[in-house]
Amino acid sequence: MSSNILKPVEIREATIKSAEEKAEIKLGSGIILGILAGAFIAIGGAAAAVASHSVNNIGLSKLVSGIIFPVGLMLVLICGAELFTGNNLMIIAALEGRIKFKDMLRNWVIIYISNFIGATIIAFLIFYSGMLDINGGKVGATLIKMAAKKSGLSFSTAFASGIICNILVCLAVWSSYAAKDVIGKIIMPWFPIMAFVVCGFEHCVANMYYLTIGMFAKTNALYVQASGIGADKLALVGGKAFINNLIPVTLGNIFGGAVLVGGAYFLAYKKDN
Repeated sequence: MSSNILKPVEIREATIKSAEEKAEIKLGSGIILGILAGAFIAIGGAAAAVASHSVNNIGLSKLVSGIIFPVGLMLVLICGAELFTGNNLMIIAALEGRIKFKDMLRNWVIIYISNFIGATIIAFLIFYSGMLDINGGKVGATLIKMAAKKSGLSFSTAFASGIICNILVCLAVWSSYAAKDVIGKIIMPWFPIMAFVVCGFEHCVANMYYLTIGMFAKTNALYVQASGIGADKLALVGGKAFINNLIPVTLGNIFGGAVLVGGAYFLAYKKDN
């Protein structure tokens, strides 16, 4: 009788086979699937913000957000899309010699840019959909404050937070490969993603959405007034935010996902161990 779940060593092989497919993906398909993933993560972030923005207890607010946000990764894993942070696990196949490092890096560049496009499209649509007007513009205000906070992080803080974040995201993706049914692919990655959101760790693709929607929201006087933040913090929400936040967060995500998760499982289950 076959098991309903893969063993860790079998997950490793499933991860490598997935990486082999990703390494051969055509440019057009990669762009489309990358855009979809960026959009899915943005939708999860948008829903989480609406659900949690008016909860005054910070712990409960983060819990509500954490419960909702994983819908983005669920859509990526089940519907099919290419997410940069999850694709950091391709390092296992590269270290194993099953794919070339240049093909892995090609995938990462294509998917990263495409994720950004997808997240930006959703931010644009949400801004004009009126969603930020909910509760007297307090949703828009919340997103301005969130963007300002992310933009004001030091390099070391953003980098360290990015490391822990993608440890959890890659473990979520890794665990999803273990499941053979849809329910398993929903439940198994849900809790690692919830953990990273509850703790407030930094995810580069999610931040592509949060920083962009923050810039859009900043153009609305109602949202700015409702945010109650000073001019100094408001000034952080702008083009430089993508440099100040995305560079260290992306580097941290790569280190956490590719080195600490991918590298660890490569070494742990090497056939010559």
